Amino acid sequence: MEKLYQKSRLAFALACIGIYCILQSLANPINQVIGVPYSASAALCAVQAVFLLRFIRRNGLSRQYGLCKTAVPARRFLYYLPLAVLMTRNFWNGAAFNATLTETVCYIICMLCVGFVEEVIFRGLLFRAMAEDNRNTAVVISSLTFGLGHLLNLVNGSGASLAETLLQVAGAVALGFLFVILFDRGGSLLPCILAHAVINITSIFANETGLTLGKGMAMQLVLIAVAVAYALILTKTLPKNQHAKAHRQE
Repeated sequence: MEKLYQKSRLAFALACIGIYCILQSLANPINQVIGVPYSASAALCAVQAVFLLRFIRRNGLSRQYGLCKTAVPARRFLYYLPLAVLMTRNFWNGAAFNATLTETVCYIICMLCVGFVEEVIFRGLLFRAMAEDNRNTAVVISSLTFGLGHLLNLVNGSGASLAETLLQVAGAVALGFLFVILFDRGGSLLPCILAHAVINITSIFANETGLTLGKGMAMQLVLIAVAVAYALILTKTLPKNQHAKAHRQE
């Protein structure tokens, strides 16, 4: 993999995305065989998370791919308050315990790893590789590929309906856009990883009682509006490469 990275960063990013999608699609039938939901998903995603973390650290790429603190003051990001609002999205209809303890633990481990892996490969590897040629194109592709990747839920045995999947895709594109802006303007993936993981993890505690398709759609539209508005505000108030300038002043 290191040879592939040295030869083409874009090819390396696409390879990581392909491997991730294949592993997670294969994990669902294995989960069913084991009899513990998300058990194989957690294990396979954890393996890829460890690989990526070791690869980045071993090659001194932590700052390149945002595994570091941002040097840009929090006030420039509105103290991340809109991001905090988005992180509560799964509780907008209340909270509930929807799974057994074992399933919940496996789900939490899986979603922690998913938050890390997806941010590293979509926002870190893919965006950085494409931004070398065209930053705007990189923002669009990083956002769209991340969102469209959720179409796999239609074929991987997750049980999600077409309407649910399309809503999830739309929300994922909006969040992907916000996360890539946060990374591009702040130079750190940590807020993105945290928010991504929290949103995923709390979904298992979401109260679905009385949650109609219309209400779910309205909630998703609010999420999309907040994410897009926050991202656009940051593009207007934070210059490009602001994080690089801040690091030089340290």
